[in-house]
Amino acid sequence: MPSILMGAAAGAICYFACTTLKSKLKYDDSLDAFGVHGVGGVVGAMLTGVFATRAVNDMADGGPVGLIDGNVGLLAGQAVAVLVTIVYAMVVSLILLKLIDSVLGLRVEKDIEAQGLDLTQHGEDGYLFL
Repeated sequence: MPSILMGAAAGAICYFACTTLKSKLKYDDSLDAFGVHGVGGVVGAMLTGVFATRAVNDMADGGPVGLIDGNVGLLAGQAVAVLVTIVYAMVVSLILLKLIDSVLGLRVEKDIEAQGLDLTQHGEDGYLFL
């Protein structure tokens, strides 16, 4: 049952991130990688700390595993791991973006974008409406 709750929560929160949050923050993510993988990963990691139980992980000491069992420590550990991962991903992404921008550039010129990238960059029509 917890896996169904985790899936439903992640699905609803990812949907919110891909629709409402993206339009409010006005970030460009055409494939919704952040809304699905970033937000969904955080939700999954945090809910793992909530729903971890002895039925899934039989620890040798016999103590509580996750928040449902009464152990706040796992949830705190998951939160620290999520924060470290977010900081790491941001730093590495910024370094890579700066490197790519200095070598190739990150955006095409406005007139090229207006003509369409399929035609100007690949030499083919992306959408043929007849």
